[in-house]
Amino acid sequence: QMVTWSTHENHHVRRLSTEGCRPRLPWAMALPAYKKDPTPILPILETLKNDPSEYVRRSVANNLNDIAKDNETLVVEIARQWLGKTRETDALVKHACRTLLKNGHPDILPLFGLDASSIQLKKFNLNTPLVSMGERLSFDFSFVYDKTGNQNVRVEYAIYHRKKNGELTKKVFKVSEREVKGQQLIEISREHHFKPITTRVYYTGEHRVSVILNGKEFEPKAFQLMV
Repeated sequence: QMVTWSTHENHHVRRLSTEGCRPRLPWAMALPAYKKDPTPILPILETLKNDPSEYVRRSVANNLNDIAKDNETLVVEIARQWLGKTRETDALVKHACRTLLKNGHPDILPLFGLDASSIQLKKFNLNTPLVSMGERLSFDFSFVYDKTGNQNVRVEYAIYHRKKNGELTKKVFKVSEREVKGQQLIEISREHHFKPITTRVYYTGEHRVSVILNGKEFEPKAFQLMV
């Protein structure tokens, strides 16, 4: 039925065909069978990857991002096949690979021209070693692409949140993605606001923050959070 819907004249129905078979539905129960084997979904995504509606293409990207959480290799291969065809499909693939990019997947980074081999972190300063809830963690860092020519650089940072049992869990946040010139020193300042949210419980104790450049994570720095 969803394959039939994927060719419907109404874009809402076409979107339903891809949204309704997402393995990790955000608005309903997950679909374990498709988490294990997403191949029945692929003909629908193939049909809709060039859909004239961005509303539909965005759903295709979200479906692929779901698949990537359980079947990384499959999505890497789809990205290789789809990239370089149209600007719209390139944008779809980039959005579909957002989890793989955040995870620094070694096979996905080169597809987007992201190479960390010649990027050097020059400094990393933690300005607020003690942070209370409602306050902001402040840090700054600088880096350089140590070659001639230009390089795309994806700039991220990770917060290692303390859990109830004392273990740390990592959450990655994107800062920017830009083209930088070789030998040019790039300086960045960032603040991370610790405020109550419904999806996370904060605990007092040591947390950490790190800088990530093109998937390469540098040594984290520790700070104390007071809840």
